[in-house]
Amino acid sequence: MNPKTFHIISLGCAKNTVDSSAMTQLMTGSGYQLSERPERAAILIVNTCGFIGPAKEESLEVLGDLASHKRKGQILIAAGCLTQRYGMEVARQVPGIDGILGTRHWMEIVDLVQTLRENHRPQPRYHLPGDAPGEEQVKQPARMVAVQGASAYLKIADGCRRPCAFCAIPLIKGGLVSRPLEAILGEAQFLQEQGLHELILIAQDTTDYGHDLGVKDGLAVLLEKICAAASEIDWIRVMYAYPGYVTDRLIDVIASHPQILPYLDMPLQHAHPAVLQRMLRPANIDWVYNTLQKMRQAIPALALRSTFIVGYPGETEAEFQTLLDFIAEIRFDRLGAFQFSFEPGTASEPLGDPIPAEVKQDRYERLMERQSSISLQNNQALVGSTLDVLVEGYGGGEKKSAGLSLGRSYRDAPEIDGMVIIKGRLPVGQIVPVRIKGAMTYDLTGVAENVRNITRQ
Repeated sequence: MNPKTFHIISLGCAKNTVDSSAMTQLMTGSGYQLSERPERAAILIVNTCGFIGPAKEESLEVLGDLASHKRKGQILIAAGCLTQRYGMEVARQVPGIDGILGTRHWMEIVDLVQTLRENHRPQPRYHLPGDAPGEEQVKQPARMVAVQGASAYLKIADGCRRPCAFCAIPLIKGGLVSRPLEAILGEAQFLQEQGLHELILIAQDTTDYGHDLGVKDGLAVLLEKICAAASEIDWIRVMYAYPGYVTDRLIDVIASHPQILPYLDMPLQHAHPAVLQRMLRPANIDWVYNTLQKMRQAIPALALRSTFIVGYPGETEAEFQTLLDFIAEIRFDRLGAFQFSFEPGTASEPLGDPIPAEVKQDRYERLMERQSSISLQNNQALVGSTLDVLVEGYGGGEKKSAGLSLGRSYRDAPEIDGMVIIKGRLPVGQIVPVRIKGAMTYDLTGVAENVRNITRQ
């Protein structure tokens, strides 16, 4: 086993994926080699998620499995959100962990590995009260991007200053720290030089970008700058927009720049004002209706995605019905849902977790059933139209004549939305026009247009 090999597992959201990519850059830049198989790596790194209960359980399970199969000389490091929040408690729960890194100290991964190789004993490294928030942004030792095929996530900020009662992110990540504009633009240009087709902007709250830098309408300003600096990138996608901060200027920028996809992910969490007030979320539903109407008027092809929580403490059947009615009226193109997860230390802790698990599950299923019929109808309305599709892979068997190509349209963010299934094998990494021939609940089917101009695989 080569002592300079490492294997990294990234759990949770795209923000974690970017941090894992940055750690990988630091390791390979220091002479370490990435191994795709954990049993062949001397160093095992798990970038954990600690956002909600199921995510914590998955992180502990992955760590426990690696620890139980550790070979002599292997080093196991737990990094990320779970360790940031719970520190050495994670090492106590999973014997066999050799090192701990929190979210504010991922840039110390190489130093920690070297220390563990010399001493082979746990070395706690996690954000402690009094540490300078955003220290990693000052050092900026690696590009904050994660490339996946012809797409790339680009993190524009970290941390969050919102007071959402159910959310542990501020406890994990700290307050908002926007990255310098010059660094973001430099990374966008780098990705353009690599031939990337899609740039996905992420943060805990993209609409809050620049607030700590004194920049008004920071996301709109940033988008304009990226469009000018990286004009050859075909698609720019915006994720995680906070309700109440989608400004008129932001709408205008999205509407007036063809590079910026007519897609917006705006997690609303609920639709009943009383529930939103208990969540410490924006509770002005009139603003939501007015803003979505403005967006749809300015951006006719707009694809809307949102996320909702069911079973929040005190949620009555009538309040849940308000949510169902809201979803039926707005008709989101994409929608995700979570059952409330009790998180100690959050502002919602005094409310407890009074709604029975079976009620949460029932509401979750009813919500997703309501959305599935809307999603199918929205997809059926696209039959006969032509969409540009970014081809990402193949399906349907090994024979080229029987193969299928898999891709995404502007309506589909990676991993969380649907896909377009295309007859034939098309070049991976290219954007091709596809005539939509069929619709399923979440996915579309179609055939490539202008086939003669497309180099087939």
